[in-house]
Amino acid sequence: MSGLWQLVQQELFTWAMLGAVLATMVAGLMRGYAGFGTAVVLAPIYSTLWGTWEGVPVMLLMELLISIQLLPRAFKDADRRVVLPIGGTAFLTMPIGSWVLFAADPEDLRRAIGALVLVFGFLLMSGWRYHGSRPLWLNMTVGGVAGLLKGATGMSGPPVILYLLAGKEEARHHRANLILFFALIAVISVIGPIAGGLVTAAVLAKLAVVLPVMLVCVPIGARLFRVVPERLYRPFAMGVLVAAGGIALLG
Repeated sequence: MSGLWQLVQQELFTWAMLGAVLATMVAGLMRGYAGFGTAVVLAPIYSTLWGTWEGVPVMLLMELLISIQLLPRAFKDADRRVVLPIGGTAFLTMPIGSWVLFAADPEDLRRAIGALVLVFGFLLMSGWRYHGSRPLWLNMTVGGVAGLLKGATGMSGPPVILYLLAGKEEARHHRANLILFFALIAVISVIGPIAGGLVTAAVLAKLAVVLPVMLVCVPIGARLFRVVPERLYRPFAMGVLVAAGGIALLG
């Protein structure tokens, strides 16, 4: 335990940790407000600051704890008929993505994460959405792609967010659907890094610093959901995504 505390102290006073804390504050506000944002903001930034083999496990562990915090209130508002098949299929394909995390070159993977976030950010800014029906086979296809991305990069959000935000439901239902989905896959997503030995003392030390920041910011973001108009928040959120993707791609 003393060794872990020494690592925490070493991590506290670095420029990388300062950048990670600032990014975590923004991601926490986004996650509390919109129901998403943790992975798409933090995966590219953490991977740039700490490398994919440390950045992705830190983000996945934090995602699990935050999902547990948000789930109880969101469960009753979620469309389980749509979300459960997406989450179940993602559960099945995630181990394949985890293999990619171990096999791919970390630098190439970091740039791929950045490119994916940039494309996702620009798609959201453009206003494009999927407006078709949601049959079971399509729910499972979206879930399969999301699981591959989650295992490899820590991000399952891009295809699921574009898909789930397409409907005409109220904002609180969109938010609940996203929270339920991320909670479903959060548990299984940490198994690959743990089994592969990526959850090291250095990873836990970084988590010990950024997790309290996230735990404070998520409830603040949840309160903002009740008072901040979506038309004011969306440009900020999309700008953050594009900036995060650019940092990982060009950093």
